[in-house]
Amino acid sequence: MSSATPQIRVACEVNGRPVEADVEPRAFLMDLLRGEFGLTSVKRSCDMQVCGACAVLLDGQPVSSCTLPAFEARGRSVLTAEGLAGEPQGEALARAFAQHAAFQCGFCTPGLLLTAKALLDAAPAPSAEEPVPLHWLQEDRRGRLSGGGKQRGMSAREFSVVGQAVPRVDAEEKTSGRAKYTTDLALPGTAYAKLALSPLPHARIVSIDASRARAFPGVYAVLTAAELTGMETHYGSDRKDRPIVAMNKVRFEGEPIAAVAAVDPATAEAAVELIEAEYEALPPVIGLEAALAANGEPVQESNVCHRYEVAWGDAAGAMAECDHVFEDTFTFPMVYHYAMEPHAVIADYQPDRLSVWSSAQHPFLVRAELARVFRKRLDQVRVVVPYVGGGYGSKSYTKIEPLAAALSRLAGRPVRLALSVEEAMKTVRRHATRATIRTSVRADGVFVARECRVELDTGAYTDNGVRVTERAADRLPGPYRFEHLRSEAVGLFTNTTPAGSFRSIGGPQGAWACESHTDNIAHALGVDPLELRLKNLARPGEELLRGRRRLEADLAAPLAEVARGFGWHGYKPAPTAPHIKRGIGMACAVANAGASPISGAFVRLHADGSATAHVGTTEIGQGSRSALAQIAAEELRLPLGSVRVIASDTDAVPYDRSTGASRSTTLAGLAVHDAAADARGQVADAAARYFETFAEQVTLSEGSASFEGESVSYGTLIGQVFGGAGGEIVGRSAITPNHPSGKLAEDPVFWEVSMGFAEVEVDTETGRVRVLRYTSVADPGKAINPAQVEGQDEGAAMQGVGHTLFEEMRYEEGQLMNPNLIDYRVPTFGDLPDEFHTVLLERGDGPGPYGAKGVGEGGIVAVAPAVANALFNATGARIRDLPLTPERVWRALREAADA
Repeated sequence: MSSATPQIRVACEVNGRPVEADVEPRAFLMDLLRGEFGLTSVKRSCDMQVCGACAVLLDGQPVSSCTLPAFEARGRSVLTAEGLAGEPQGEALARAFAQHAAFQCGFCTPGLLLTAKALLDAAPAPSAEEPVPLHWLQEDRRGRLSGGGKQRGMSAREFSVVGQAVPRVDAEEKTSGRAKYTTDLALPGTAYAKLALSPLPHARIVSIDASRARAFPGVYAVLTAAELTGMETHYGSDRKDRPIVAMNKVRFEGEPIAAVAAVDPATAEAAVELIEAEYEALPPVIGLEAALAANGEPVQESNVCHRYEVAWGDAAGAMAECDHVFEDTFTFPMVYHYAMEPHAVIADYQPDRLSVWSSAQHPFLVRAELARVFRKRLDQVRVVVPYVGGGYGSKSYTKIEPLAAALSRLAGRPVRLALSVEEAMKTVRRHATRATIRTSVRADGVFVARECRVELDTGAYTDNGVRVTERAADRLPGPYRFEHLRSEAVGLFTNTTPAGSFRSIGGPQGAWACESHTDNIAHALGVDPLELRLKNLARPGEELLRGRRRLEADLAAPLAEVARGFGWHGYKPAPTAPHIKRGIGMACAVANAGASPISGAFVRLHADGSATAHVGTTEIGQGSRSALAQIAAEELRLPLGSVRVIASDTDAVPYDRSTGASRSTTLAGLAVHDAAADARGQVADAAARYFETFAEQVTLSEGSASFEGESVSYGTLIGQVFGGAGGEIVGRSAITPNHPSGKLAEDPVFWEVSMGFAEVEVDTETGRVRVLRYTSVADPGKAINPAQVEGQDEGAAMQGVGHTLFEEMRYEEGQLMNPNLIDYRVPTFGDLPDEFHTVLLERGDGPGPYGAKGVGEGGIVAVAPAVANALFNATGARIRDLPLTPERVWRALREAADA
């Protein structure tokens, strides 16, 4: 930073201590707190006073430090989450957050705690009559139901930790603000990176002149395509078609054409403005119709990314012979993930070693890609993932890691690249789709055949568009039996942000079309939508997709049971004003979880009887560290507090394929289970030698072994094994498709269930839709931590509310028109249903530990069709395009009235 930059002296009190610092006039309070005082509980996310992650208390009032000028703090008192330590009310709040599972990724938790403190300071003893004024949320809208049956094959005696809603093991770190995310880390001599982005969606690059940027004081390096020498220039999960920076051509607005590494962010930002690029504009390919028309220059070699089909029987022939044939077409919009923490990477390139700290979900896949790109051995690349502030698939596979590493190589020092929300929106999104379904039905309501076609907008590059295209075709037919089926999908390139993984790939798009179509059939036949589903749902043991794993889940019984609890039969809406209509709807789906069954773990039982589990899965907020600690403690017969989990450092933990597709508890959990069981077996053998008996006669409990009234600690046994103090017992496991259980050899590893029931209220004068009640059904097989399962299900459902009611990335002539959290709206507390219930089905029929299976994605899938079906029930208006914005609903109501 130039010494000539004018400075303002800020003297204030921070967390009870007087402090002083000089700041630039344009510096924000967040910059002062994080940069000058190292208070990293204050998080950068939206930069627009929307998300609350940066909230601090200024003279006791919550403010957004990302937009408040730092000089406004002069002479005032600032409180951050670090200042709550030792403060009775702050510590009580932190305990309450932990006990009630009131956080997941933890990125925004410090800001929420401070806001809660301010509210309690304003209303020290809130009551039902005088609730805390949190926006206009005036009550606890989280309801709970219990569901399912007892765990099969296990007695209650065998569970001491598993199945308990214990506080998360990361609770103290996250509520105190001590939890470190990628942008909270610092290496000596780190340079700060900024990107130069293409202003055009489709163009040939004529020239790039970075000379002025390179000469700018404080700039260490400028990376363009010309500097990508001695390395691979492209990367990708399904295909290696995405350049590290644009080469010869740009394919979407916001594509990086260059990157600057400089002494500080302000210098890097100023240097980026000096990069001059000349383009030859090309007509952009925007939308599915343009991609299919293939007029003009294609996005890639062609506009077709991937084609896929699943079929059996003779669907076309059955259509000609059946009593009824129904057809509908539905569209699903582009949707942004909005993880609270945008993508971030710190890369340190050395000639014989590349170290990367990243917010990546798949550290071992990123390691492999970086090794390939920079032509290194796997042992020469280390990827470390600290806590991650949410991912939802946006941080799956490799995203910005190669760019940061290439810039570090060029600059000769570590480089930190942290994207803004706008840049993250132009990095990855969910696939937009158009789906057409035709179904032939017998007179008695039995489904006979179905033909499906779905077109997916995969954006400018493949990412994992091949997998998403295939999953969409698999999931579009729905959870029903068909004698004849043909489902085809085509993924198409367009000049828009590349699309990738997003919570249940292809699932929400498929269920939106399938379950809206199913309700249309019921209406046309004059039958109850529930009864039509119950008649046609696949049964346990049947092949949902021919040649794949048979369905282990029972769908019909819980659907009927939850429908009764929801008040489906005999529903009568409460009295309302004449222009307010209420209705109910449902949806049911299953997803073939794309979980690759390759995971390893080892568990170290230490000389003092404590244990450390080493596993590769990434904690992105789903609570994997807690669930894995519970599994290890259960198998080792240790208290939960004696177990620590180390994860996501490729130098320190065994291989784990990825964190996604709801696989962490099922597969990484099974790896920890088997490794801990291995260690427990070694302890039992040592105890048998100690007691001079058989291992089967020894009882292990609470870190001790006992036999005939005598007990000995694990630590003593370990000392006996090693002949003195020290040493440790190590249990190992490697999960593969050939696991001895025989449950991992088939595709998919498990079926993930999604069921949703909604009651909505529609204002016919404005078109506004409000969800009054929502019940979601989650099928974890065995809930390792029920509170975490419920939290995952609730979070997924609320994401579903977003794409149902208002979320949509809007392009005009190739320009993204809403690339921020003011113009692009995500759900807030005000969008919560008045009542929310999660029903847990626990039948122990999953392939994971104790019969567990994944649930992280199911909650998002059924929301849109359940809400749209409720809207139809209330008003008779069938809407086939998401989101259900007030304008779209209002127009549909007018069209229905005219018809």
